[in-house]
Amino acid sequence: MASSLGDNFNLLSPQQQELVKVLLDNGQEHLFRDWPAPGVDDNHKKAFFDQLTRLDSSYPGGLESYIKNAKRLLADSKAGRNPFDGFTPSVPTGETLAFGDESYIKFEEAGVLEARKAAFVLVAGGLGERLGYSGIKLALPAESTTGTCFVQQYIESILALQEASSQGESQTQIPLVIMTSDDTHGRTLELLESNSYFGLQPTQVTLLKQEKVACLEDNDARLALEPQNKYKIQTKPHGHGDVHALLFSSGILKVWYEAGLKWVLFFQDTNGLLFKAIPSALGVSAAKQYHVNSLAVPRKAKEAIGGITRLTHSDGRSMVINVEYNQLDPLLRASGYPNGDVNCETGYSPFPGNINQLILELGPYIEELSKTGGAIQEFVNPKYKDASKTSFKSSTRLECMMQDYPKTLALSARVGFTVMETWLAYAPVKNNAEDAAKVPKGNPYHSATSGEMAIYRANSIILKKAGVQVADPVVQVFNGQEVEVWPRITWKPKWGLTFNRIKSKVSGNCSISLRSTLAIKGPNIFIENLSVDGALIIDAVDDAEVNVSGSVQNDGWILETIDYKDASEPEVLRIRGFKFNKIEQLETKYSEPGKFHLKA
Repeated sequence: MASSLGDNFNLLSPQQQELVKVLLDNGQEHLFRDWPAPGVDDNHKKAFFDQLTRLDSSYPGGLESYIKNAKRLLADSKAGRNPFDGFTPSVPTGETLAFGDESYIKFEEAGVLEARKAAFVLVAGGLGERLGYSGIKLALPAESTTGTCFVQQYIESILALQEASSQGESQTQIPLVIMTSDDTHGRTLELLESNSYFGLQPTQVTLLKQEKVACLEDNDARLALEPQNKYKIQTKPHGHGDVHALLFSSGILKVWYEAGLKWVLFFQDTNGLLFKAIPSALGVSAAKQYHVNSLAVPRKAKEAIGGITRLTHSDGRSMVINVEYNQLDPLLRASGYPNGDVNCETGYSPFPGNINQLILELGPYIEELSKTGGAIQEFVNPKYKDASKTSFKSSTRLECMMQDYPKTLALSARVGFTVMETWLAYAPVKNNAEDAAKVPKGNPYHSATSGEMAIYRANSIILKKAGVQVADPVVQVFNGQEVEVWPRITWKPKWGLTFNRIKSKVSGNCSISLRSTLAIKGPNIFIENLSVDGALIIDAVDDAEVNVSGSVQNDGWILETIDYKDASEPEVLRIRGFKFNKIEQLETKYSEPGKFHLKA
């Protein structure tokens, strides 16, 4: 047994010796082949076993399971097996909401009350490199009018929900888990600590660090060593599906359940619109008693976004899951739909677009994870050197996705979706300026430019629906991307958590011109018969009630174009392609409690 290791075997603890036996039984002799005798490189060998132990303990079922899963998936990949063979797609059942109508408002108000029993999980293991941003994505400003970063916006939204759901009773603290990685953990903690957790109690926030997984060098699933270091295994991220195993192994789900919580909401790191959609989606989950509710947006046929689909197998199995767009069309064609993925009478595909935001009912979720340990069905995507599929261009690894959780659920599980209008719910920031400019016309850019402009568009549309005259947008080009430019309107989540709340704070004849900037920072700011043509910033503490009226007219903040290659500008502006020249504004601050009237 110890032959590959020679006398080195005796350097190991009993636990490490067991692990070596498992590895040798699973075709990993190459890991120890060139090891010198004891006394040489012993520290490196020890570090190697520390790494192996970490990789073994952080994967459900250990390295043995990882290798066995890899062999099976690599064999399927080489043989070109389709994971959906035998399945027929159909449109699942779900709820489609129209912002501001009676049904939407009913779900939204119900969802706010349900938030008392909710916990939030933010998946944030990635850096902003793909965006051309050197920091962590959570630290990136969601918009540059106020400079509020993504994590601050999320936390302030959770605090607004926390307050609104308490209805005068003592506030329930809504917990937040952030899944980090080696790349983001330290910087996420530093961002939170240096900003006093943006108003949350530190005890409300838990950081769970995701470990990477071992890379594979060939179809036999042999673990890949670093080219320059035979005492280190190459590792890569396993994907955001790890969040389920981390939550399960941490024990936090049980703590939540015993505290009376009912819902777990999963969301991604750079969607500045998401919390506008959460209250109504949570209301749908409660009304429909969904075990799994996927937030979705309408998708055009063949659009590069996964479709939420019911798959029924000839053997009776059935599941509602996200099917990637490049798999959905051929799957439909193979199942008796000769035209594949086509738009229906609504002008959209009948399969809603998955946006990777999930609401799970906690009890059934814990039951399921007790069976699976949080392991999510994986896939492998090796890049082969040639058509023989015998060797890889570079090492590969197994990956898993958070939204594939429903794949293992029983037929009895209630899995549905909630479709929201895209302008309200979905504007992720993930592409850099250069890549976004190459996106075919009419498709979403998903860049820092489009993400910021989407926030202004959503706020403008919401105020319009609340009765404010908001100027129509113009189309401008920034960093090679054509975007709608609306008035730059922002507000704190506590001011405008729900449509009803916004309508209660706006009255009379109000108007906002296209060149205007309006920032509302404070929960009790009321606008009546106000016209804004320029820049207006109102900042008030929670206990200050401010009534604003009259006519604001000044030179305002001018949008100026900048080039993403212009190194003289900060990268947070370069990746957007514009900045504000703050020529003139009316800015008022109310730092004491009381009632105030601002007559412009």
